[in-house]
Amino acid sequence: MGITRKKARALYDGRRLAEGYPNLEALGTDLYKDAQVVDGRVREAMDWILRIVPVTAGAPVAVVGCGPRPQGMRELTQMGYRPVGVEPLRKYVHAARSWLKDENAVLEGTAERLPLGDASQCVIILETVLEHVDSLQRTFTEAYRALAPGGILYVLTVNRFRWSWTGKNPEFNVPFYNWFPALLKEAYVHHHLHFDPRLANFTPRPAVHWPSYADLCAFGRQAGFHRFYSKVDVLKQGDPSIAKSRLRCWLLNRVRYNPWLRALALLQFGDSIFMLKRRDT
Repeated sequence: MGITRKKARALYDGRRLAEGYPNLEALGTDLYKDAQVVDGRVREAMDWILRIVPVTAGAPVAVVGCGPRPQGMRELTQMGYRPVGVEPLRKYVHAARSWLKDENAVLEGTAERLPLGDASQCVIILETVLEHVDSLQRTFTEAYRALAPGGILYVLTVNRFRWSWTGKNPEFNVPFYNWFPALLKEAYVHHHLHFDPRLANFTPRPAVHWPSYADLCAFGRQAGFHRFYSKVDVLKQGDPSIAKSRLRCWLLNRVRYNPWLRALALLQFGDSIFMLKRRDT
């Protein structure tokens, strides 16, 4: 997967460099719309959240970056909650409203500027969004502002330390990309946006943040969150993914109650985090 120097130079013979690769946003929009996966992860996330704090029926839940076909919002409605979607692309906003058959279900906005009132949400879900935002700190600060006291922010993102024998990652078609030094990552981001958009599947907003679990905790604390939980903390021995293996049951018990083992486990499973806002805020 590459591009010749001759073709790369020709791209900008009659165009400004800041225009980026031709029609990249349209290419990315079409690919995302066709490839969007519906897999019930929001329902699973809510089950985990309920193991941390109670969330009453009818509670408002915000899904940031809901996309053009927000199946998760339908699942939340079926579970008895009041979901609202937030989506930065106007085209997706209209598509999602049409798909849900509700003109008020999805609002136009970004993670850094949520169109939500102060302390208005009991849960905010940022699933595969954080790695694409412009500012991590503004994103966490906005989520904290919009959450009611005692509310939960759930984040699922990429993990800098995630290991795979094949080197595959969900964002860049470059083996072991998440392990690259920051400067090399920036070089690949530039190459994707200007010369070879296949590198990150034609997205106009490639993943530029690759945090560790500790990074997520640090940003969350700066925003005001005070307690943090991982999948290691919310999984139960009776869960299908754990119960099918005695070894996994044994490991879960050891990992959960040993700080050293917990830290090692989060090198691999630190891609999701639950952040709690103080009730006395």
